[in-house]
Amino acid sequence: MYHFHVADDHPLFRHAILEVIQRHYPDAEISQSVNLDSTIHELENNEDIDLLLLDLHMPGSTDLFGLIMVREKFPSIPVAIISAVEEVGTISRAMGHGACGYIPKSCSPQDIQQAIQVILGGDLWVPQEFKSSLTPVASEEKDLASKIATLTPQQYRVLSYMREGWLNKQIGFEMGVTEATVKAHITAIFRKLGITNRTQAVIMMKDF
Repeated sequence: MYHFHVADDHPLFRHAILEVIQRHYPDAEISQSVNLDSTIHELENNEDIDLLLLDLHMPGSTDLFGLIMVREKFPSIPVAIISAVEEVGTISRAMGHGACGYIPKSCSPQDIQQAIQVILGGDLWVPQEFKSSLTPVASEEKDLASKIATLTPQQYRVLSYMREGWLNKQIGFEMGVTEATVKAHITAIFRKLGITNRTQAVIMMKDF
């Protein structure tokens, strides 16, 4: 019996995925989450998941952070990205960072079912129109990803705000913490990424 976990904060698409799974795998066990923190918690308590369907953008995760974090913490769990983003660069990077599939949210139920079937069979799946256009991820980006994977979700949020040019006071207000807490996060971020100032952080993250 398969165990699927669907991590997506959009109820309509989560329902569409669930319908496909229930129709084709009626005996499957299905768990759900709507943000990165609850996803990590679920995986910590159930590492026998056969396939994680992970939204690229949901609370706690922007860009590829959720994928990188899950692949670092749970390397044995296959991860398929589900996303409204249909851009070859993003798909290439997701696959390069360890996704076993990339399912655009525009896919038909038939395509979703085919993707799940292929991935459960041990192969990779991306939409046919992107297969010949994928490019490898540079070694420098993989090295950066391994460093980013050591950040906590809160530290990654701070890093994301820093990349947007936010001040410590603004970050603290948005996150509901003190400036001292923000500064502590920044100190930890600099140490983990091997940098010494905000400018280096922004430059490092500009293409990530």
